[in-house]
Amino acid sequence: MGKPTGFMEYARRDRRYEPAGDRVVHYKEFVLPLTEGELHEQGARCMDCGIPFCHQGCPVNNIIPDWNDLVYRGDWQAAIEVLHSTNNFPEFTGRICPAPCESSCTLNLNDSPVAIKTIECAIVDRGWEEGWIKPQVPERRTGKRVAVVGSGPAGMAAAQQLARAGHKVSLYEKADRIGGLLRYGIPDFKLEKSLIDRRMAQMRTEGVEFHTNTHVGVDLTIGALRETYDAVVLAGGSEKPRDLPVPGRDLKGVHFAMDFLSRNSKRVQGSFVPDSDFICAQGKDVLVIGGGDTGSDCIGTSNRHGAKSVTQVEILDRPPEKENKALTWPNWPNKMRTSSSQEEGCERMWNFATKEFVGDADGNVTAVRYIKVQWDKDTDGRWQMKELPGTEGEIKADLVLLAMGFVHPVHTGMIQQLQEEAGLELDPRGNVKGVTEGADAYRTSVDGVFCAGDMRRGQSLVVWAIREGRQCARAVDEWLMGQTDLPR
Repeated sequence: MGKPTGFMEYARRDRRYEPAGDRVVHYKEFVLPLTEGELHEQGARCMDCGIPFCHQGCPVNNIIPDWNDLVYRGDWQAAIEVLHSTNNFPEFTGRICPAPCESSCTLNLNDSPVAIKTIECAIVDRGWEEGWIKPQVPERRTGKRVAVVGSGPAGMAAAQQLARAGHKVSLYEKADRIGGLLRYGIPDFKLEKSLIDRRMAQMRTEGVEFHTNTHVGVDLTIGALRETYDAVVLAGGSEKPRDLPVPGRDLKGVHFAMDFLSRNSKRVQGSFVPDSDFICAQGKDVLVIGGGDTGSDCIGTSNRHGAKSVTQVEILDRPPEKENKALTWPNWPNKMRTSSSQEEGCERMWNFATKEFVGDADGNVTAVRYIKVQWDKDTDGRWQMKELPGTEGEIKADLVLLAMGFVHPVHTGMIQQLQEEAGLELDPRGNVKGVTEGADAYRTSVDGVFCAGDMRRGQSLVVWAIREGRQCARAVDEWLMGQTDLPR
């Protein structure tokens, strides 16, 4: 794979960013791609490692060594065919996936993995530029009708695969545009939305019908869908945010992160958001509670608003600067990472437990009181948190964004209706439960109703959502037809 001695001849090179001072004044993507010659060299670095651990590191099981080799040899058209054989939307994963494949790369043993994510993105971008990516219209139609509820990456992947199998597919979205969190949850500076629109055009030609502004469970009952369609796929997200029920939670200026991000994205994309609903960070001291990707997106957006200061806090320990390879490789390691948004400017704090939101006489948040915590393992090896007396403090904040993740899908509406009407089962975490493992994992306890993505597995990565959508489509096709040719 690649050049046998390439990993010794060429150093790892990756995409760079526009300077922070230039990029914080706009919402366009700011990643600077590698040249074709540089990509040729990076593809050459993929070594003949015997067991390609990158396959297991990638949730969609991308055939990474093969397309690395094809890029090295300059056969870009064959590379996009191999890439698409496992991934419907590599332009999404090539931009916003954290690349667990690179952590699993054999060359990561010495901290210089192949630039897999960069090569993946270059392949698909080249494929669109050259006109190689075309609709895959099925040769025959089955006469079966499938409804997919939720148009995020899981729903889009399931819909596209089912349409290519010849089924008549209707994709339902409660928002005014297709894409789910890809559309309004992820800022435009990380993923420009023309990429979603381009895929929609392909899917529409393949036979997918899009229904926006249709909230299943509110505007349309799930029972009506079950009566109309031969199968239904639940592919909504895990949208119930984790709250922080401490004194002062109801103060003005304390918001869930997704409310902040989605309203900003709608304005950036030209939708009308009244000033009374818009959450603006301009001139404010912003406190982001939560150290993950959503929190990072809040930082980048706040800086683009012109925030006075941005602080991000995390209740966990500060990660180590470097992982212990002998203990973690080829698995995803816990180590210190700095996102592009964090590079643009913010203070970061760890072991931070919020005790109270402090407000003024008008009910506006002005500060957050906290205490530092320590994590230790108990006799059973489980991590336990304890507060450290004497470490109390207060930090100024007139905008607080709660970015602590999501607990499970929203139950009110569609899920509640299915529970009451058909006995839909949930797992102990509140997600929709699959009846068994393996191929039947995507079948729910309700006959003809399937589930995929975050609604089934809980909050996860875009690449997991695509995998789930693809595998769910296979399960639906097999259930409808008795057999399936769709890939796993």
